[in-house]
Amino acid sequence: MKHLLISTFLIISFLQTNAQELNCRININRSQIQGTNEDIFRSMRQDLYEFMNNRKWTNNVFTNNERIECQIQINISKFNGIDKFTANLSVQSSRTIYGTNYKSTLLNYKEKKDFEFTYADGQPLEFNENTHISNLTSVLAFYAYVIIGLDYDSYGMLAGTEYFQKAKQIMNNAQSDPDDNWKAFSKGDNNRYYLIENITSNSNSGLRKFYYRYHRLGLDVMQDKLEGGRNEIANSFQLIKSVYNRKPNSNFLKIVIQTKMKEIVKVFSEAPMQEKRRVYNILKEVDPTNKDVDKIVETKN
Repeated sequence: MKHLLISTFLIISFLQTNAQELNCRININRSQIQGTNEDIFRSMRQDLYEFMNNRKWTNNVFTNNERIECQIQINISKFNGIDKFTANLSVQSSRTIYGTNYKSTLLNYKEKKDFEFTYADGQPLEFNENTHISNLTSVLAFYAYVIIGLDYDSYGMLAGTEYFQKAKQIMNNAQSDPDDNWKAFSKGDNNRYYLIENITSNSNSGLRKFYYRYHRLGLDVMQDKLEGGRNEIANSFQLIKSVYNRKPNSNFLKIVIQTKMKEIVKVFSEAPMQEKRRVYNILKEVDPTNKDVDKIVETKN
């Protein structure tokens, strides 16, 4: 019995110390595809789940409770009945705030344009950082690194740089793919190319610094020091303003505000009106058409 307990402990310890970085849920919506055997979609979901969660994306050790919570939603609109698919994609990620069970959203992003990919049941999903093999695996790996980069930025000042560079390399490798989401001159700026170009641009570095101050120095502190943490969050919006002053049309700026807006309203719901006004004035200038900004000062103490 003793040996059994020791063996069980060693197995659990091994699994915990060798846990991968992501805890990623994969949702496949195939409601637009009628009369198709669902087995291929079940297999796709399982293969994509294993690709995201069983692959080692960094050289760092994660325990099970440190894994990054994320979700990828793939809505399939076309299927040729064999191996070619058309779909749109959305990505969310979050991280737990220190001392609580609360999960703060780090990314909430939806691609505007559909993308095409091939998938065949029973064939391995191949990926190489140095070359574009498959559009499906390149898309998944791209977002894996974006998710990891944002998570690292929320714990350390510009700590996600390495992983954003990996995402950028994947984007560069994919330039020969017909998928417009990789391209600089596709219609609009809401695609993978502009997402990673915005994140890695020096003119947007204030947004990445904002993620650190907002989460690590703000939310993580509020459990023990409510007013101090909230004041740090209020101060961090100066970084938002500085980015807006330099690059008012920054796509990454829009994504950050959209991702964090509802949480910001909650954070300042009990704040003094003077502090609320300070945050409100900045966000009203940066995003004047966002009706949620008004809720910051509408909430009563």
